[in-house]
Amino acid sequence: MNRTTGSRTTGSRTAGTRPTGGRTAARTTRPGAGTAPPRRTDARRPHAAPAAARRRERERLPRYWFAERLLLTLSGQRPVHWMLGHTLGAAYDQLAVLAPYAPLRPAPPGRSPAVRHCDEFRPSPGVIEAFARIAAGDRLLALAFRLEHCTDQRWRCSAVELGGTHR
Repeated sequence: MNRTTGSRTTGSRTAGTRPTGGRTAARTTRPGAGTAPPRRTDARRPHAAPAAARRRERERLPRYWFAERLLLTLSGQRPVHWMLGHTLGAAYDQLAVLAPYAPLRPAPPGRSPAVRHCDEFRPSPGVIEAFARIAAGDRLLALAFRLEHCTDQRWRCSAVELGGTHR
């Protein structure tokens, strides 16, 4: 025991202190020291990458692109004129008749409507007849539409049917 300080000493160090092992007390810090560990950036995360890839793949298909736009228009989330450049005359008139009633609007406590599934049939080159299952609240509705590949190389909607009745 050291008589002047009242603490015990063992060799050259005071009890209660850690040995430095010959290292200097000043520690070199590396960038990012004291922060969270690096995150994984590869695609091996369970369920995250496949779902995102499926969603991106879906959005590139004309049938899903139009189904989403028609859904937003017929649920009252977008105005009818939003579809003006993407529809031919008769289909625009059908949308103008259907949209004020917002037939795909969910019940008040319900979630916003969503496209659950969309598929297509190609009766001839440059024509897609598509259908979509729309979930709106607790209802499951059908939406059918026809797409035509026009001379300007863009797809345009030429007919819309909702719930199995031509309107």
